[in-house]
Amino acid sequence: MAAVSGKRIVYAKAFDGNVKDSDFRLEKIQVPAPKDGEVQLEAMYLTVDPYMRLMTPGIGETMIGEQVAKVIASKDKKLPVGTLVQAQTGWTTHSIAKGSDVTPVPKFISSDWPKSLALGLLGMPGITAYLAFLDCCRPKSGETVVVSGAAGAVGAVVGQIAKIKGCKVIGFAGSDKKVQYLKEIGYDVAINYKTMGDMDKALKEAAPKGIDCYFDNIGGEFSSTVMYNMNAYGRVCVCGSISAYNAKESPKARVLQPAIIFQRLSLQGFFIFDHKDEYMVAVKQLMAWLNEKKLIYKEHVTNGFENTPKAFQQLFTGENFGKAIIKI
Repeated sequence: MAAVSGKRIVYAKAFDGNVKDSDFRLEKIQVPAPKDGEVQLEAMYLTVDPYMRLMTPGIGETMIGEQVAKVIASKDKKLPVGTLVQAQTGWTTHSIAKGSDVTPVPKFISSDWPKSLALGLLGMPGITAYLAFLDCCRPKSGETVVVSGAAGAVGAVVGQIAKIKGCKVIGFAGSDKKVQYLKEIGYDVAINYKTMGDMDKALKEAAPKGIDCYFDNIGGEFSSTVMYNMNAYGRVCVCGSISAYNAKESPKARVLQPAIIFQRLSLQGFFIFDHKDEYMVAVKQLMAWLNEKKLIYKEHVTNGFENTPKAFQQLFTGENFGKAIIKI
């Protein structure tokens, strides 16, 4: 076993407004041979997700993130060379990790499924959609569900699960192409929020009987408008607020207390890392639905490690379409 050469991308400068190329720096690294209980990894796929905009490392440290990697040297008997694992080793081509800190990629039902699904539909975004929607929104057949950021990695799965549960599903996305995609995966109503005009009017037309569940990926005034159109005892899952991630000043939105009080709404925040014991329950059900063709996935694959910052920036400009994956 020997050290290997690799690359990493570091968080070079604190984010200020929109994410920029200059916020990162590409560096060459030497990754040592593994010690007892460690594995040496070579990345196959990286993921970029909006939460990384908030949970940054220290300046000069490797940018955070999950990857699917191959074990290329091992001092852990449970993880022989060739094992595919999921590792929170950040934006690196090669890394060293304790065997106890990585997770073998689950055995997929179908060998035709790309291993990158462990970072998307069968990974953190899919698990988030499954656990957050069912736990926070508690959907019932016949109810109306609204999903913001509906064409994103989480939102697209939420909408499909809502349909499986017998709900009417309304999704909002930022382009006509994404609206068409939502219709293809089963959304009953899909709306381009950039061209819809008056949102309150659009909601009343799409949901004349009101809204029972709202899965919130966006925040801001958009979410305030949805909540003022909700039925009594409606449930809201707050999963993200991407509309504010790049804002230099906090965006203003209507006071929500009147809607919460008079509609007796329940709002619950969801943090995926609180639910590690439930991950495999979610993955097994998602695999079953995927195998039954009840779920459809779409990946936006960017080739080349050096293009990781570009793929990350596209999350906030709407250029990506489907789960953002970097293929090394």
